[in-house]
Amino acid sequence: MESNYVKGGGQRVALLYDERMCKHWDPEDKYHPESPDRIRAIWKKLESAGIPERCEVLTAKEADDKYLELVHTKKHIDLMRNISSTNFDSRRSKIASRFNSIYFNEGSSEAAYLAAGSVIEVSEKVARGEYNSAVAIVRPPGHHAEPDAAMGFCLFNNVAVAASFLLNERTELGLNKILIVDWDVHHGNGTQKMFWTDPRVLFFSVHRHDFGSFYPGGDDGSFTMVGEGLAAGYNINVPWEHGQCGDADYLAVWDHILIPVAKVYNPDIIFISGGFDAAIGDPLGGCRITPYGYSVMMKKLMEFAGGRIMLALEGGYNLSSISNSVLACVKALLEDQPISGSLEAYPFESTWRVIQAVRQELSPFWPIFAEKLQEKELLCRPYTFEPHLPSSSESDDEKVEAKILAVTEESCGASEANVSDIHEVSHVLSALKVEDSDTEKEVALTKDCPSECLKGTLETSCSWRSDYAKIDIWYGSYGSNMWKPRFLCYIEGGQVDGMQKACPGSNDGSLPKEIKWKIVPHRLCFGHSYTRTWGSGGVAFLHPATNIDEKAYLCMYKITLEQFNDVLLQENRLNPSLASPLFDLSALDLVVKNKSLKLEALMDGWYSNIVYLGTEQEIPILTMTCSLADIEKLKSEVSSLPPSEAYEKTLVKGLVEGNQLSKTEAEDYIRTASTRGF
Repeated sequence: MESNYVKGGGQRVALLYDERMCKHWDPEDKYHPESPDRIRAIWKKLESAGIPERCEVLTAKEADDKYLELVHTKKHIDLMRNISSTNFDSRRSKIASRFNSIYFNEGSSEAAYLAAGSVIEVSEKVARGEYNSAVAIVRPPGHHAEPDAAMGFCLFNNVAVAASFLLNERTELGLNKILIVDWDVHHGNGTQKMFWTDPRVLFFSVHRHDFGSFYPGGDDGSFTMVGEGLAAGYNINVPWEHGQCGDADYLAVWDHILIPVAKVYNPDIIFISGGFDAAIGDPLGGCRITPYGYSVMMKKLMEFAGGRIMLALEGGYNLSSISNSVLACVKALLEDQPISGSLEAYPFESTWRVIQAVRQELSPFWPIFAEKLQEKELLCRPYTFEPHLPSSSESDDEKVEAKILAVTEESCGASEANVSDIHEVSHVLSALKVEDSDTEKEVALTKDCPSECLKGTLETSCSWRSDYAKIDIWYGSYGSNMWKPRFLCYIEGGQVDGMQKACPGSNDGSLPKEIKWKIVPHRLCFGHSYTRTWGSGGVAFLHPATNIDEKAYLCMYKITLEQFNDVLLQENRLNPSLASPLFDLSALDLVVKNKSLKLEALMDGWYSNIVYLGTEQEIPILTMTCSLADIEKLKSEVSSLPPSEAYEKTLVKGLVEGNQLSKTEAEDYIRTASTRGF
């Protein structure tokens, strides 16, 4: 095939993009983060930069089942092949609910087959030397998909399929060592499982772990997971302890773990599971890699395998960040002049702690890690839970919009911002009537706050707490928080009688501005046999779907959006130490539009679903509960359980002291709810 490359570096780069993969979308949530706009925005950005004219543009091809069977079970493949057929029209949503963070529609099968087939196609062409490198702009993503299950937006494990294809079906190419670098902010659990005992693949994943609380959760992403048998030492996890990790942190990992291993391993080809949800401004990731950072990471990898690199798109949900980051990577592959950027900040001290733990764990398999890092290499900065900056107060929507645009351009290296996102933020600020001072405050950089704090969007900047302290919401409680002294543990810290564990409290210990009661058309349910706060006994859930035949009592506290973020974390058994808000303005706008919003970062928490229950005094009423999918799981896995004595007493106290029911009526209300189930 004749290609049309420009001179200057002489790198032959292939791009694969196919609009047919946009047919996969969530029929129940048009604002779902894994949307067709992700790849459309990337392609538009590449076109505006004149990149396709300098590369060979390939068309997607569907994968053959025999290649998918290299890593997936036949049962899983059959389901993915048929899920979009008319035979599944009435069952599609129910089947999707059985999986973890998955949706299906009429275009899902075709998109899944195209995504996997595309990564096979470009990988083989790079392996054969037709191109130096390739970028597959595909969706749905793949690295969470396990041998027998779809998971985390992923249907087939695209990269794992392609790697197994080259190793097992194209043996004549002589590829015996494949390095898979997964820089998606989430751990590549599916890929890890598929090559757990295969020494032909070195799997490297750097990801947020948060001690097992960040999606996909659990211990799979721990640095102690190193592989088994002949593959022991060939599985490398670098698990961040918290968010906000940026260029300096990732490049420290490159320099002290990945690059030393790559030199010894000497891979024949490199696959990159290219998630860009660790990019600055991503709504799910909470990290801070800039386009410049991605370009440097890519450049360092180009020194190996003769520059034979295949990047397949995984996650990334901020359209500006993902577009600019992919563009930076493609420019690096084309050997363009480096994009502008600098590494002013040191890594976090926790980054060095993780690096040293990983090196020690792997030193029996990689002797190079037995060498201790020099003290001069360990310069670091502390992880600051609340880096204070004066907030920028804007009462005029146009000024707010202009500010967000300017910050977004700075952080992403963009010439244009995601205008729809900006309008969403501006709309929310206007609708919520943000209380502001008459005097406009200037954003100032202080010695106590690293310079990169100024490079985030409004949601991820150092000043988010002061910004969100001006926004009021109603938090509606239907459980133990109905009793005011219990709820104040989440605000002021401490514990009340019956609680086995104290709460750390909110960064803002101000009391609720107002308390109101409301009856809502939802079912109150109880489930789970143990909680760290109350010990043995039930925990309350509000069924997320409305039902006019049901009624539940709701105690509403008027608090700030900052306090709501801290309560949300404590309700999900996490400390309120947010460098960026978990529930930001975009999420608030989405939940008002869609009535509920499942937060991926809390996927393993009991209260990860935010539900919108209307307004009071033109202020949104929010509660937190489980999702409809969780309800279905609870029906099958956990029978409804009565609350523990201490927990029940607390609920009764709330209803009685709130002048809603007598003690007898309150006890009957709780008893009835606990026996009805879900």
